[in-house]
Amino acid sequence: MSSVVITSGLTKEFHGGLLAVDDVALDVRAGDLFGFLGPNGAGKTTTIRMLLGLIHPTSGTIEVLSHDVARDLQHALTGVGTLVEGPAFYPFMSGERNLATFDGAGRDTVRATRTTRVREVMDRVGLGDVNDRPVKAYSLGMRQRLGLAAALLRAPRLLILDEPTNGLDAQGIHELRNMFIELVREGTTILLSSHLLAEVELICTRAAMMSNGRIVVQDDVANLLSTTGWVRVTTPDRDLAVRTMLDGPFPIEPVDEWSLRINLGDRPPELLTKALVQAGVRVRELIVERRTLEDVFLERTGGEIH
Repeated sequence: MSSVVITSGLTKEFHGGLLAVDDVALDVRAGDLFGFLGPNGAGKTTTIRMLLGLIHPTSGTIEVLSHDVARDLQHALTGVGTLVEGPAFYPFMSGERNLATFDGAGRDTVRATRTTRVREVMDRVGLGDVNDRPVKAYSLGMRQRLGLAAALLRAPRLLILDEPTNGLDAQGIHELRNMFIELVREGTTILLSSHLLAEVELICTRAAMMSNGRIVVQDDVANLLSTTGWVRVTTPDRDLAVRTMLDGPFPIEPVDEWSLRINLGDRPPELLTKALVQAGVRVRELIVERRTLEDVFLERTGGEIH
């Protein structure tokens, strides 16, 4: 699968010796819903600003949509929609007028076509019913939605989003998740930066985790969320289950009066189910434990996520 973002040796050192990004190699592939993850201050936003040509790297190379950002920024960013560091709009104009102004700037566009396109993206981000309300009266979450609408306005091949759920409530976050999945199905690649690992692991197909300016892991999310080897069993016959396991090959950890954890290692859970049923244990629930993205981050860094 072709790559739409490739960096090699990407490094940014600010005055005073602050190394914000250190030898970063990103590989975002066409069709990815790519999570760019890590705590605040890890270097994610600095990296994104370099991808978009907003700041220059100290060293390294960047390709976006097969164009070198340093040599051909205009073509590199054609087909890219962005939402970075909070959107800026004219506060006394409506959202629709802001988007129409943004879309018409420097372009030979037909007003009727532009109006239709603006209304489509306003509807898509959940702002179709705000009418002529000025942006100054928008909540933070509404401004964030409007910024996303601006990013979608020109039907980009690649969306680069930095903390797009800032200011949104749980319902708004859920709606954006579904929209991101739909966009990827329709052919848009998404690079989604976030410090909310639990939120991102629900939808992303691939991810890179950043800490102290460096990439600590980059892989398919399915590979990162591998099983731990443990399963949790809930049963009204917990004591019988414990006795059964003590006679078998599976290490156990009692949890409470109804459940216990059992370590299967590399063995399939069907073997455990068979052993319990043959012993007369009534199994109400059997859950295969998996690592979360937060678990993976902590394993790789030994640090904390803020």
